[in-house]
Amino acid sequence: MKFLPSILWSLLLGLLLSSAAGAAALPDFTDLAEQSGKAVVNISTVKTVKGSDRMKDFFQFRRPQPGGPMDDFFDQFERFFREHPQQQQRPQREGALGTGFIISEDGYVVTNNHVIAEAEEIKVNLQGVDEALPATIVGRDKETDLALLKIEAKRTLPVLAFGDSDKARVGQWVVAIGNPFGLGHTVTAGIISAKGRIIGAGPFDDFIQTDASINPGNSGGPLINMDGQVIGVNTAIVASGQGIGFAVPSSMVRMVIEQLKSGGKVARGWLGVTIQDVSKDAAKALGLPEAKGALVANVLPGEPADKAGIRNSDVIVKVGGQDVSDSSELLRTIAKLKPGEKIRLTIWRKGRTLEVTATLGQRDADKLAQGRPGQPETAPVGEIAGLSLRPVDEREAKALGLDRPQGLLVMDVAPESPADQAQIAPGDVILEVNQQPVSTVADFERLHAGEGKAKGVLLVLIKRQGRNVIRTITVPQK
Repeated sequence: MKFLPSILWSLLLGLLLSSAAGAAALPDFTDLAEQSGKAVVNISTVKTVKGSDRMKDFFQFRRPQPGGPMDDFFDQFERFFREHPQQQQRPQREGALGTGFIISEDGYVVTNNHVIAEAEEIKVNLQGVDEALPATIVGRDKETDLALLKIEAKRTLPVLAFGDSDKARVGQWVVAIGNPFGLGHTVTAGIISAKGRIIGAGPFDDFIQTDASINPGNSGGPLINMDGQVIGVNTAIVASGQGIGFAVPSSMVRMVIEQLKSGGKVARGWLGVTIQDVSKDAAKALGLPEAKGALVANVLPGEPADKAGIRNSDVIVKVGGQDVSDSSELLRTIAKLKPGEKIRLTIWRKGRTLEVTATLGQRDADKLAQGRPGQPETAPVGEIAGLSLRPVDEREAKALGLDRPQGLLVMDVAPESPADQAQIAPGDVILEVNQQPVSTVADFERLHAGEGKAKGVLLVLIKRQGRNVIRTITVPQK
């Protein structure tokens, strides 16, 4: 039994060496936090708040059913705010609302647009400096929630440089620095949990997801890699989650900030189409090998896509020779290009690919708003995919958002029918089936019985409340 102690010592030594190796593998954030933190700032704002608005916000509860004993109170309360809409206007300092970081020695500061929205006065607090500096807004971009500020300091300022977010990898260590809950200059660390996240925050969602702790007040702060470079701007959190935060990638931030710095606004490319993702059923109906690309639901008249010859129900599969995976990727790709730039688009139409060239326009809010019911023959409910249809007459066309009488008006949809499952609703107008215009119920019946049963699915172009949408109806193959 004399050999037992030596074995135990060997095991103990192995455990100690293993623990030491594991500890050595963990990163040390101290130097990174000290150096990078010097360029991170606290941002506070002042804005005018109406006293009556503050009181109404305080009393945001649901009014009881009418006829109750409190009716008189609620009537007087609501009448007071109608008659005194401008009561008690006064500036209100909101305190530490967010974070920013300095990108140039002469005082340019990056933050989130929502941090400084509606602000009448903006203050920037530098680390180690007691007196806050006033800031002016150089430019802002609501669609990416980014803003560029300028401060005037009497000394050379510390700065943070942008890194390449495209090269960042899932699992890579990152550090977030900010002012969560007004607690100035807080450093948290974690990893990149995912890339390319779409969370519904805006049209250009492409977020870096991280488990580095991010909370209210971190907005506008930097997400930093181990080389001290900014690879993202911390922007959003999941309110009900823990360890889930989102940052705008630096590849997008740099492009936006450069334009804001040079011109105060962002000019984005515009194609003039309404698009949606290609579902498996849509790919089957269109004969596409894969459910990829951006399906064109609507082409705005006179816009770049229209001039290039793109049609409804085309699928844009490539831009400049690069594959397009879905509608979000197409939107981001076009938006990164400059107005006036010529691009080559590869589209899928009726079983074959075509190439067209489009000269991009400029994206703006007015154009986006555009991209946003005798006895005619009637098909009884249930006869064709659960639809009751009839042609649109002249009196109805304008009310239905049509330039002229065209298509088939959906009068009714049978519950649990293929049309119901495809989310087609009464009041929709079916303009095309499998990329072919339909003007009579007989047209729909023919396509349903022919191509529909052959492929097991119909691709339907619909006009709904002035906008085009595309749906797929499953057709039983018997």
